[in-house]
Amino acid sequence: MPEQLLFSSDHLPQHLSEAAKFNLWRDIYIGEIAALDISVSDRLPFHAEMQAVGLGPLLLTRMTGSITGMARTASHVASEGSGDYCLLINKGATAMGGTFRQKQTTIASGAAALQTFGEPLSLSAGDSNAWINLIVPRDLVAHALPDIDARLAIEIGADNEALRLLVDYCRMLETRAPLTSPELVDHTTNTIIDLVGLATGAKGEAADMAGLRGLRAARLAAILGKIQAGFADPHISALGVALSLGLSLRYVHSLLQETGIGFSERVLELRLQKAKLQLADRRFDHLRISEIAYAAGFGDVSYFNRSFRRRFGITPSAAR
Repeated sequence: MPEQLLFSSDHLPQHLSEAAKFNLWRDIYIGEIAALDISVSDRLPFHAEMQAVGLGPLLLTRMTGSITGMARTASHVASEGSGDYCLLINKGATAMGGTFRQKQTTIASGAAALQTFGEPLSLSAGDSNAWINLIVPRDLVAHALPDIDARLAIEIGADNEALRLLVDYCRMLETRAPLTSPELVDHTTNTIIDLVGLATGAKGEAADMAGLRGLRAARLAAILGKIQAGFADPHISALGVALSLGLSLRYVHSLLQETGIGFSERVLELRLQKAKLQLADRRFDHLRISEIAYAAGFGDVSYFNRSFRRRFGITPSAAR
């Protein structure tokens, strides 16, 4: 599986016909991801883009474009032999329909369903679509969630908390540098599988224990993501982060305490690091120190100066 891959129909030679672009794009997809029959809209120009990110043994792909259907036939299954699981999350505006084990399934906008490449399946949708595929090796899922096959092709609603946390957790991992530590890769893999089990409703003692770990880790990741995205806002607060995630303030503080860095300390460190980087960057020479402090989220320049000197041992002006 690729560590990171992006390919779009926009990158293909422009002199090719629509049919030739589609054939070339399809061949790349099949070679990199999985063998499938792919159909496209006959009412829109061909456009497709796929981003794939390897998360340890897992693969996360994001798809957008005028692809209207995919089918994995019995011959595909026999030739490729992959029994990996795929959690499909519909990010498009309209529902997707499918057939699995001779049963019709529906995946509404924002909803998801677990499938497996080890059996034939098909999906169809409108002219323009977007979805996420989380591909997980069979042996990892089967070991952690023994009854997972009973949850295949069952729609997971868009309001499912574990599904929302899973999407947020994967988005955070996508935007960071690839993990290299084996311990972090294992932790990330286990957390994602835990959330898949919770989202699908997998049962059993192992799944219940995994779910407790998975929810806690994903909620912490969501909290850290909110802080990272909003630390420069002078009005950011632990209460605001808690409310935005539907958590209690006490729970947010409890999770952060487990990391050894509380909310205020974490926000202050992020602000100081941002200010330090800008002070050392010649592109910001036209800004006054006070402007850099305000842009980092500080509301008081004197407090910024004291905090900066205490943290780095020098004054902000000396850092320029």
